[in-house]
Amino acid sequence: MSSRLRNWASFIKVEHTLFSLPVMFAGTFLAARQTPEPQLLLWVLLAGVGARTLAMALNRLIDRHADAANPRTADRELPVGKMTVGEGWGIAAGGLAIYAWSCSNLPPICQQLAPVPVLVFVAYPYLKRFTPLAHLGIGLALALAPLGGWVAVRGDLVNITPAILLSAFTLLWVAGFDIIYATLDEDSDRATGIRSMPAWLGTATALRVSMAFHAVAVVALGTLYAMFLDGLFAGVAVVLVAVLLFLEQRLAHRVNFAFFQINIVVGFAVLGVVLLGIQGL
Repeated sequence: MSSRLRNWASFIKVEHTLFSLPVMFAGTFLAARQTPEPQLLLWVLLAGVGARTLAMALNRLIDRHADAANPRTADRELPVGKMTVGEGWGIAAGGLAIYAWSCSNLPPICQQLAPVPVLVFVAYPYLKRFTPLAHLGIGLALALAPLGGWVAVRGDLVNITPAILLSAFTLLWVAGFDIIYATLDEDSDRATGIRSMPAWLGTATALRVSMAFHAVAVVALGTLYAMFLDGLFAGVAVVLVAVLLFLEQRLAHRVNFAFFQINIVVGFAVLGVVLLGIQGL
């Protein structure tokens, strides 16, 4: 059983929730302008975990044949038989159930909009077969997290500009680092028909696109700070995010370090921008 649990955790990449949860909570605190009620934070957390589980399970299930053809991913759980397809769908169903249950305990708008992220989660794996702009698809999937945090507090879409700016940052941040990660698979993607930026443009040009995405992301975060937040330390945190993304670009050849270690810090730095900024610190 412990081995199976490890396989399940690896299948949904539990550690990657450290990218989405900070920006989701950033949207929650940005909407509340103070510490939300613990019960609300719990439902937001469960909704994020359920959505993240569903998204990763769908990605792994839909991509299982492409993963089997890629030497880097051929040892994943489905291609090597550590898990069955049925188990994968069971995990997806569990994630969907947690997500739907959590949304039912949040304001009605969360239930009304709940299908939107699910549609994005289903569409993204197929986008990779048709367009190199699919990196923006995974960016959109994570950009919905701060918007979800916002509407969970406000219960409507009125005066949502701060959340839009935070989501714009998230969209371009994630799309940029997904391009960096895709450089690992440039040759394999060409061979299997996956339309990534590196496969389309080559690594060097794709990294320039990634750099442009990250530059505009910093502009979006800076605009959020300038218009809706305040405080010296919050401003320093914005600069920290910019420096981290600059380092990520400089260290793009060290893909795993740039993708995982740096981006975890970026997510929590963004949360720090919001927490400090709403307090005027």
